[in-house]
Amino acid sequence: MKRWKLWTPGAMILLAVILNIIGRVWDGFSDFYVKHIFPLWVETYGRFTGIFSFSVGEWMLYLAVLLVILLGVGGLFYGILKVVKKAGRKKGISLCGRFEKLYQKYVFFCYWVTGIFSVIMMLNCFLLYQVSTFPERFALGGSPDKEYGAEEIGALRDYVVENANALFPVFERDEQGYIPCNEELVRAMKETAREQMKGLGEEYEALSGYYPRPKALAVSGFYSQQYIMGYYFPFSMEANYNPQMYVTNMPVTMCHELSHLKGFLLEDEANFIGYLACVDAPDELFRYSAYLSVIGYLDRDFLRALGGDEERYFSHPQIDSQVWADKKFLTEEAWEQVENKAVISTETVKKAADAFLDTNLTLNGVADGTVSYSRVVKLLLQYYDGMLY
Repeated sequence: MKRWKLWTPGAMILLAVILNIIGRVWDGFSDFYVKHIFPLWVETYGRFTGIFSFSVGEWMLYLAVLLVILLGVGGLFYGILKVVKKAGRKKGISLCGRFEKLYQKYVFFCYWVTGIFSVIMMLNCFLLYQVSTFPERFALGGSPDKEYGAEEIGALRDYVVENANALFPVFERDEQGYIPCNEELVRAMKETAREQMKGLGEEYEALSGYYPRPKALAVSGFYSQQYIMGYYFPFSMEANYNPQMYVTNMPVTMCHELSHLKGFLLEDEANFIGYLACVDAPDELFRYSAYLSVIGYLDRDFLRALGGDEERYFSHPQIDSQVWADKKFLTEEAWEQVENKAVISTETVKKAADAFLDTNLTLNGVADGTVSYSRVVKLLLQYYDGMLY
């Protein structure tokens, strides 16, 4: 076997490690990369995968799981044949020889896949965690170092609450009180999400350029068990959404995932961008989705800022019960479908998914892990500084 075939995958893995180190220690390296190089992947590879109606990345993920399973099962079978070979049985010796060659080729194939996967994940995901934050790259209303108290948080929270309360009556509802959703509406949301993100790109240059259509996840039940609304697949440059979730989540989730394609990997920033893309949309569902996406964070942080003073809290506008009802992940019927088809309990899947996500974020420099999602409140406070307070 040629030497380059042996050392090339290892060199790819080493390159990924070196890039990660450079991104962490060299200020400006990741910023340069995300501004001048990363967009090329979306404009080329992203356009190619966008041709397909299904999520290429999702099926690549399942293929990777299958490859790992085959690697493990093959290794076990290989070990058994080795035992048979030592026993001196002629049939076993012959079979082991043939399988050994086949398994070695398969291991080498997986070695190459690992090398390629390492580079792609580093270029399209891990390196992006080292990019300067949104407030560092773009001027918002307030300074990143400014401290906000109960007065400012209350003003922002009341603004969002009042707008959400004003919007919920405008939607038609079915007998169960749900806002109906159909394929035509979803198709329209995909196009609106792209247009809103393009419009946001006129204000923030890093968000300009090509956007593929968001794609539905095929095996949505498993993602629902993890409470996942959307997914960005770095190895296919696709923005994906969970089609099982309640319709009010879809607009902001589509925009959130599309923001990852522009190099904004931090979840609080993606939440913020998703909010901005939806809040000024002409479509009422998009605006409602924006308010619902942050209303829980704001309400919780406001109560904390008041020190738990319920009297002061209830002197402010209250979130309507219908707004709370519309801020659901799945409908009861959808949850019933998920549980009926579940192979593993939702509790087990959720715990495993939370642990994995929290570990991934922490390893990539997000010290507070999944708690970082709620940091969108600080970004919103900066954005509305000078407008609401």
